[in-house]
Amino acid sequence: MGAIMNYDAVVIGAGHNGLAAAIELASKGWSVAVVEANVEPGGAVKTRELTLPGFRHDLCAMNLSMFAGSAFFNKNKDDLIAHGLGLVPAPNCFASVFRDQTWLGVSTNLEDTAARIAALSEKDAAAWRTMLAEFGADAPHIFGLLGSPMPSLASAKVAWKAWRSRGTRWLYDTLRLLVGSPRDFLDSRFENPKVKAMMAAWGLHLDFSPDVAGGALFPYLESMANQAFGMVIGQNGADTIVKSMVSLFKAKGGELILGAAVDRVITEGGKATGVRLADGRTLSARKAVIANAHPQLVFGKLLPADPARAEFDARLSKYRAGPGTMMIHLALDSLPDWTAGEELKTFAYVHLAPDLEMMSRVYTEALGGLLPVEPALVVGQPTAVDPGRAPDGKHVLWVQVRVLPAEIRGDAAGEVTSADWDQVKDSYADRVMNILEGYAPGIGGKVLSRSVFSPIDLERENPNLIGGDNLAGSHHLDQNFLFRPVPGYSRYKTPVPSLYLCGASTWPGAGTGAGSGFMLAQMLGGK
Repeated sequence: MGAIMNYDAVVIGAGHNGLAAAIELASKGWSVAVVEANVEPGGAVKTRELTLPGFRHDLCAMNLSMFAGSAFFNKNKDDLIAHGLGLVPAPNCFASVFRDQTWLGVSTNLEDTAARIAALSEKDAAAWRTMLAEFGADAPHIFGLLGSPMPSLASAKVAWKAWRSRGTRWLYDTLRLLVGSPRDFLDSRFENPKVKAMMAAWGLHLDFSPDVAGGALFPYLESMANQAFGMVIGQNGADTIVKSMVSLFKAKGGELILGAAVDRVITEGGKATGVRLADGRTLSARKAVIANAHPQLVFGKLLPADPARAEFDARLSKYRAGPGTMMIHLALDSLPDWTAGEELKTFAYVHLAPDLEMMSRVYTEALGGLLPVEPALVVGQPTAVDPGRAPDGKHVLWVQVRVLPAEIRGDAAGEVTSADWDQVKDSYADRVMNILEGYAPGIGGKVLSRSVFSPIDLERENPNLIGGDNLAGSHHLDQNFLFRPVPGYSRYKTPVPSLYLCGASTWPGAGTGAGSGFMLAQMLGGK
């Protein structure tokens, strides 16, 4: 029998949501332990020298704008900065390049963005300005909804306040936005296909192709938030948020236990009372066990089956993953030479998703188990904004390949015959590099070193990323809002008393905003 350590709460998983919950509870005087199976904290927010010494690559998450705009950051900003947090603004936020070697992008200077759009359509430039003005009035209500438990009195108050302020028509328009597809939403606002493609690319950051219901919100929010507030990345790496959160947590008396996998959630009388580690140690929890983990891992591996929750387990077994992702990290001699224009070298993100038809095709191919002929690429250029991530004059490139099958059933291009990601990943990464070469000729000759993570590699790195799903579950309407992760359990509780869930599988979903951990701690703090 291992040693027993006693706490008010035990948090499983040292991702940003788990750390946010731990910090908030420790701030309220709780004794809190965070236990993490890996030897480093961070979940999907990690920065490593993946290629060559001195080249720091964000393993998964790069864009920290959601964190910078979060309620957790707003409450703890000064303390986090005092504990080493560094954020770097990107005045040129994101751009898309098109097949005719032109580009369109959003900068924090509205006149720059509007002028680029006006060169394509004066009408669309006026529509962009109108949308931005509407966003200024809409944002407090939309972000208020995203920052409230679902459902809750707080979310009802947000809707009531919005109705009083904006009227019934606004509520109907917002509901249409929440359930609409990207194509329908963009077609109703803009006429130029390049403007539409630039915004719709954000849908594939989640799992929304142009015609999937519920996909309009993210392209709208990301486009307008980048225009209004800009984009930020982490100074010297995205792990700046994790390092500062860990430091703050320890300063508040919390204990972080790394390299210690949880073997079992302990229950007594049907109630969660602690966890048992693989090395035999027991951590007891007087008030709460919080799992910042994929719910299928918690109820599939850490808890024994229980007939009393058969309905919950059955629903949870049908919780769908989103499509897979590949990450390609490059150490470069210099930034890509974009044919579309030299100014592209200054943007944090460059999307290679040139039209809505291509986005629909890649999504259909991936969901059918096929390796897409032309995947969508999110090309991150962090050293264009934060040069300290690489040696002087050198650069790193962050390439997210969206979207891919977790299990390969074939190749839409008819070139790859293996169904094993370990055998396929390098040849598929070569396909990605060839696509990049078409927009930035000579990039292959700039590569000093390459590191490729297939969907299965990402799951090995972080078991919560099942099949390389960096969303921890599809965000389609039947798995979002009050249905996330399953109906009746969207408020972080589970059928096991004192066992709670947080993280990307819970409302408000994926991203770096730490919303679920923060809201859960606020709800528990009164106990």
